[in-house]
Amino acid sequence: MSDLVIGPGKTVTLHFAIKLDDGQLVDSNFEGSPATFTVGDGNLLEGFEQALFGLKAGDAEALSISPEKGFGAHNPSNIQRIPRAQFKDMELEPGLVISFADAGSGELPGVILDYNDDNVQVDFNHPLAGKAITFEVQILQVEEA
Repeated sequence: MSDLVIGPGKTVTLHFAIKLDDGQLVDSNFEGSPATFTVGDGNLLEGFEQALFGLKAGDAEALSISPEKGFGAHNPSNIQRIPRAQFKDMELEPGLVISFADAGSGELPGVILDYNDDNVQVDFNHPLAGKAITFEVQILQVEEA
């Protein structure tokens, strides 16, 4: 095993699981192929990368990621009211995820919170915004990038 530790300029291969505080599993690759990323390449949120700093091959940890270091705080201004007419005859229900055109960056997902004949309330926050995350990792390999 290498003694290299995770930090800038390192490529990391790992298994991971992302869980909410109540233990609900959000994502995991423990049952499949490991993931590989290079620190700073944008494949992993910066807060998740920084939580890994100092770990080395063979380490297994459960790391707490605050909302601010993870998917961000829940922002009430990201909840918008949109005229119901813009949804034409679409069947709506709370929890439905719809892709909206976003000026400049393609598409933006929004979650239907509530609706009536006049307006639809849509939450454009990331679904994990405002949630603390447990990031379980098993570090398999650390190499120079």
